[in-house]
Amino acid sequence: MSTALAAIRTLTAYLFVVAFVVVIGTPALLVGMVTGRQRHLFVLGIGCVRAAMAILGIRADVAGAEHLQRHRAALYTVNHASNVEPPILFAVLRELTPGLKVVYKAVLHKLPILGRGFDAAGFVPIERENREHAAQAIDLAVRRVQDGHSLLMFPEGTRSRTGELLPFKKGAFILAIKAQAPVVPTAIYGADRAMRRGSPLIWPTTVRVHFGAPIETTGLSIADRDTLTAQVRAQVAALLAVAAERDRHSTKRAGAPSNG
Repeated sequence: MSTALAAIRTLTAYLFVVAFVVVIGTPALLVGMVTGRQRHLFVLGIGCVRAAMAILGIRADVAGAEHLQRHRAALYTVNHASNVEPPILFAVLRELTPGLKVVYKAVLHKLPILGRGFDAAGFVPIERENREHAAQAIDLAVRRVQDGHSLLMFPEGTRSRTGELLPFKKGAFILAIKAQAPVVPTAIYGADRAMRRGSPLIWPTTVRVHFGAPIETTGLSIADRDTLTAQVRAQVAALLAVAAERDRHSTKRAGAPSNG
């Protein structure tokens, strides 16, 4: 695809999302604030993301969906290399909504309308640089899980600039142990092709999302946090390797000459 076409699709998607948030999101948020209801916010939000993905030509290929914890709260811990990953993952996990919450960087709470929407949806902002605030956010997240909500978290704490898996911070795993909730290792591969470093353009691609078998935390104590962190990171790394291999095979098949 040419750069010009990618620019047109990107601009169209940006304008669509802004218009959607202002024209539809604002009244929907007001309704939610008045009624205390959330479901319509999730339905509209996921609809917006899926429409934007269609405009941009981004497709999600999912493996391991049998590992989704549909009847109990769990933590979905995911690697992070691109800004397009959180909305894609939320769309992939749409069947878990409205019981799925996101732990996100507190700086995003300043976004107009969206910040209020995150509050209404029960998402948890975390300011990792402030230990006291981070601890309070972890406690709030524990209560969310204990109330039956699942969490989507990015334990690297920041985007990987190279695509290589960064060390995992321990907060997510302390949270899982405190809540005695299972951790579902999750890998997303290929999103860095959609939004390349240093460029505002978003390119069409297939993003692969792989879910691993849940790792139980029942009976674990805070002393087990390092072991749990290492175990989950190893599983995410293994899932990334499988996703990368699957992607290479798919690319080879797509580029192979037809025998017809």
